[in-house]
Amino acid sequence: MSVSGLSAAARATLAGVSTATLTTQLFKRGLRNVFLQGVQPLARDWPEGRPNMVGEAFTLRYIPAREDIDHLGVFAGTAHPQRRAVEDIPPGHVLVMDCRGDASAASAGSILVTRMMVRGAAGVVTDGGLRDSTEIARMAIPCYARAPSAPTNLIKHHAVDINVPIGCGGVPVFPGDILVGDGEGVVVIPAHLAEDVARDAGEQEVFERFVIEQVRAGVGIFGLYPPEAEAKAAFEAWRQARGL
Repeated sequence: MSVSGLSAAARATLAGVSTATLTTQLFKRGLRNVFLQGVQPLARDWPEGRPNMVGEAFTLRYIPAREDIDHLGVFAGTAHPQRRAVEDIPPGHVLVMDCRGDASAASAGSILVTRMMVRGAAGVVTDGGLRDSTEIARMAIPCYARAPSAPTNLIKHHAVDINVPIGCGGVPVFPGDILVGDGEGVVVIPAHLAEDVARDAGEQEVFERFVIEQVRAGVGIFGLYPPEAEAKAAFEAWRQARGL
């Protein structure tokens, strides 16, 4: 098993399939609200072949800040939940932050993201802002946010809970859920479905490679996508010829 609790095979598959494919697989299982809304990768250049972000959710919940208790002095010591989350996130996990969709202040910055990267975190996801965003975008850790935002989190966000169920980008996220992020965004896979979703997503993408080849060759989509008997037979022959 990998550090995220996924089998190595499932993790490798999820690193290479699109969030579009994953949302289709989850829809087949009755889940519609799984793609984080308004949350985009800070690194907008996502080259072909770049592995996806894959990791288990480690959550942090913010509520609105209050002026008498949210000041720079709260960062002293070791108890502040934001700083505690950065030091406690296990390797291979993704820090997912609930900022209520408010990106008018940052939920973290480059120092904290660097610390998580060095500790082996798989990524950072927030429906709020990230400060030092241009620097973070160049780091070797995938980071997703609603928007760049320079102000410190204390201006708008009061960190309260670590590793509890949260909402992020309008999607429920439970600790242990599997987060997958590509150039399009982030999808949440319930942990108990992750192995099956990974397997079927890999199969879907093999079939869609065949479909794309056929469409580029001039074949119409009727009877091909979704496939009827003739297309299914052609797909099996195509697959065997390629050893897939």
